[in-house]
Amino acid sequence: MKYAALLLPLLFIALFVYALIRKVRLYDCFTEGVKGAVPLILSIFPYLVSVLILSELFERSGLSALLTQGLAPAFSFLGIPPEIGKLVLLKPFSGSGSTALLADLLAQYGADSYIGRCACVAFGSSETVFFISAVYFAGSKKSLLKPVVIALFSNFLSLILGCLFCKIM
Repeated sequence: MKYAALLLPLLFIALFVYALIRKVRLYDCFTEGVKGAVPLILSIFPYLVSVLILSELFERSGLSALLTQGLAPAFSFLGIPPEIGKLVLLKPFSGSGSTALLADLLAQYGADSYIGRCACVAFGSSETVFFISAVYFAGSKKSLLKPVVIALFSNFLSLILGCLFCKIM
């Protein structure tokens, strides 16, 4: 395990040595890359802010709690513990919010419990779909509907299968 911590520094050193051999001016290349990143950040910023604001509104408005309560019977039928419903609904919007929910669930139910294992599966088997979509499709004129629906469906299917495996094992 100690050797794994050396992997990243060794990779950087190898990259620097390779650049020196090829006579590449590293600092100039770095600053050129930064110049290209600034317009990208400025173009993505409004999309990221809107996703963050909407996810906060989703939570503060009480819609998250209402939806969690309404979907509890369906989640139970599919083998998903209703206690992790809030995590399931928040994860596509916010990574940090879902991390906090996961920590709360693990503190309340324990990491070895069925609910704790399913919460870990829900957290690990899904992605912040709306955040990633805002980043990847910020300047695109293509429709987002199909990729977002596919991503949400695959997240939900992986959650159902993951909770099934948690119950079996």
